[in-house]
Amino acid sequence: QASENRGTGGNSQGGGDNAIYAHWNIQEGSNARIRFLPDADTKNTFFWAERAMIKLEFAGIKGETESKKTMVQVPCMEMYGETCPVLSEVRAWFKDPALEDMGRKYWKKRSYIFQGFVVEDGLGEKTEEQPENPIRRFIIGPQIFTSIRAALVDPELEDLPTDFVHGLDYRMKKGSKGGYADYSTSTWSRRERPLSDVEQAAIKTHGLFNLTDFLPKKPGEVELKVMKEMFEASVDGEPYDMERWGQYFKPAGMSQNTGDPQKPAAPRSAPAPAASDDAPFDVDTTPVAKSTPAPSAPKAEAPAGGDSRAQDILAMIRNRQK
Repeated sequence: QASENRGTGGNSQGGGDNAIYAHWNIQEGSNARIRFLPDADTKNTFFWAERAMIKLEFAGIKGETESKKTMVQVPCMEMYGETCPVLSEVRAWFKDPALEDMGRKYWKKRSYIFQGFVVEDGLGEKTEEQPENPIRRFIIGPQIFTSIRAALVDPELEDLPTDFVHGLDYRMKKGSKGGYADYSTSTWSRRERPLSDVEQAAIKTHGLFNLTDFLPKKPGEVELKVMKEMFEASVDGEPYDMERWGQYFKPAGMSQNTGDPQKPAAPRSAPAPAASDDAPFDVDTTPVAKSTPAPSAPKAEAPAGGDSRAQDILAMIRNRQK
């Protein structure tokens, strides 16, 4: 995770403007207190936006003699409510026991974009490292997300956790389990806390983010062709070809922008089963680039498991507040 974060070209806080709070850099045994805020898009039922990416592993980089395994992330089209060409292929693999491990390797990885205040900093940020706008963004992985969402299915919840007056702070606690970061002890505060005058002034001054603005730009026809070609090359164990794909998708840390998707590709052999890459991956530390979403892009697929119940609870709370 640390290596991937360094490769983004940003600083240690996860982005050039420090807007992303790098909670993954909190020391083990430390914690941070966060107050999540609602999405500026009032049509969003929840206070997060789901991000779905597919990791393509390559044997190396074409033309480099001492090249090691290279990872490239591409957006999953299901994030935009459309059919994903990669997952359409991968889904069939789960019907064959010999291909299940390979299917998990290429399955989409979810992360979630939130915004809010860092009430208590667990990183020890210096004043000069903090952005002018105190409303930070958070890239949250599945483990922490499960804990965050748990509050929404609590029938005793009377107000939204993001309510300016009756909302709750979230205590993010970092531990360790099996050699990996563990956030399972993270919890919501049991006591509501109104936003301070300073926090309310910051919202009035800077405004809230529209979270979908920070999803990857929706791929067009050419990008979809490149994604499919890269996927096939990855499955075949080929190296990453900067000349062909560098203009569209490239490994973290690479700045060369060249690529010709019209260049004929070498014939490919039939896909063969690959070893499973099942190392836990809780937090995606790659900063999301701000881009203008397609005007008619469908709403992203809701996270699986329990969200219909969460949506019912949210609707009930809103009706109660009215």
